[in-house]
Amino acid sequence: MRLSHVLRIGVLIAAICLCAAGQSTQSTDAPNEAKGMPPRAAPADYQAHAEAGAVTVAAEFTGHSIPTPQGILTTEDYVAVETGLFGAPGARIKLSADDFTLRINGRKTPLPSLPYGLVVGNVKDPEWEPPASASSKTKTSINGKGDEPPPAPVKVPIEVQRAMAQRVQKASLPVGDRTLPLAGLIFFQYGGRTKSIHSLELIYAAPEGNVTLTLQP
Repeated sequence: MRLSHVLRIGVLIAAICLCAAGQSTQSTDAPNEAKGMPPRAAPADYQAHAEAGAVTVAAEFTGHSIPTPQGILTTEDYVAVETGLFGAPGARIKLSADDFTLRINGRKTPLPSLPYGLVVGNVKDPEWEPPASASSKTKTSINGKGDEPPPAPVKVPIEVQRAMAQRVQKASLPVGDRTLPLAGLIFFQYGGRTKSIHSLELIYAAPEGNVTLTLQP
């Protein structure tokens, strides 16, 4: 049973990673692509915004939280930035994940953005609770002293993991040839506490132009 469970998880992660690899090569909507989030009404509705040529880049730092329409997910080893790109009505942009980097605490080398497929294995749903039968065991006594064995680790069902992976995928910033406006999440590897972040800069470098946004940790 343990081997079967591990194999199922391996298949899920492999499938998600294959989807992530396709982010940088596909240019038309496909079932496994990131769909993005609804853009906010205006760039000023984000923490920061600035113009990069004919494109306005807007962003807001969400920390270790991953906002999705179904609720907030969390991750310990990554942080997310909700990003929106705006331009003339109907304007198109060729967007790449490589266009974004994140500088934390003034470090010389900024962090590269990562595909969502690398994030899904580290995602948790704070609202999910294990079945009552797994979380509320009858207390047992050892040698009449009332000692209890340590609880067994709770295994998240494969269908719950798949649902969380799909939520992350759908909220991720779509790349390729796109019509403006568009918005979504981009991810960076950072396992530290957000309280330890004193300065934060999102760097956008693309053919349309370069711009650095100062975000609030």
